[in-house]
Amino acid sequence: MQPTYNGTVFLKPLAKDLPNVEIGDYSYYDDRDETRDFFQRNVLHHYDFIGDRLVIGPFCAIAHGVRIFMNGGTHAMSGFSTFPFNIFGHGWEEGFDPATWTAEHKGDTTIGPDVWIGDSATVMPGVTIGAGAIIAAGSVVTHDVPPYTMVGGNPAKFIRQRFSDEVVDQLLAIAWWDWPVDKITRNLNAIRGADLTVLKAAE
Repeated sequence: MQPTYNGTVFLKPLAKDLPNVEIGDYSYYDDRDETRDFFQRNVLHHYDFIGDRLVIGPFCAIAHGVRIFMNGGTHAMSGFSTFPFNIFGHGWEEGFDPATWTAEHKGDTTIGPDVWIGDSATVMPGVTIGAGAIIAAGSVVTHDVPPYTMVGGNPAKFIRQRFSDEVVDQLLAIAWWDWPVDKITRNLNAIRGADLTVLKAAE
């Protein structure tokens, strides 16, 4: 039997009591500190009363130090000042209209299946990262990332598409991550490989 690595933790069990978080099977976080507080330390401002959701698909690999911001961490930007006067009370909360804040919310944050997010990358609120995408270490993702695309930098920019449009369309149609686990197990070589014919013939 191969040894296990204690710094790797599956995320789904950690999210079971978070109503606005949905995690797919086998998605994991790699934490060299071997802690189990991903949703307290790495997902910022996931307050369920705000209404936005964090969705992470199955088979995602999230490296150490990745941070995911949700809308609870944003400030209203439509006025002259972004300072959150209302949270300090003492009369500063009077006249505050929550709609000025919620109107600027960017919606749910969605990370598709089989996404790899590199060390210390940051994902901003409302971003959708497509299936099979790769986020380079240290990147700041401020816009949607198409499926099977590599991005990097601050802000993250297009590096390259991993496969041709035709192959990407077929991979999305196959959606191996939705297969029963026994079918995945039987076809690991096809999934790990790059022979689309073999993958399409999987049984």
